[in-house]
Amino acid sequence: MNIMEKIKREQGLRKVPLFRPGDTLRIHTKIREGEKERIQMFEGIVIRRRGSGASETFTVRKVSYGVGVERLFPLSSPFIDRIEVVTKGRVRRAHLTYLRKRSGKAARIQVEEQWQEVAKEYAGGTDAGALETAPAN
Repeated sequence: MNIMEKIKREQGLRKVPLFRPGDTLRIHTKIREGEKERIQMFEGIVIRRRGSGASETFTVRKVSYGVGVERLFPLSSPFIDRIEVVTKGRVRRAHLTYLRKRSGKAARIQVEEQWQEVAKEYAGGTDAGALETAPAN
């Protein structure tokens, strides 16, 4: 058994919301500054999801003060406090890298109509979506 397989088994199962490229997520990350620890939110559109098991990652893009910012998050990272699905996007691609070249209205993604109704129901709650279990393999 190699080292990666041992690490994957030790990671165990972690519950994360179901999300795909095109969805808007709000990721609560733990930030350490000296001895203090705080939680910082990063909200943006998922432009890709790759890998499997403990090594699965996803990339989230947002525009901050006119500058595009992308962050790559490991799904099994201990620095992720929680992930919320804000809206479900309707896209026909697995990798939305074309959004890097677009701005303003051209960078908009259609929102699924069904999700808008579900989002209204969950507006008062803390969990905005169904949970899936990431396999430990």
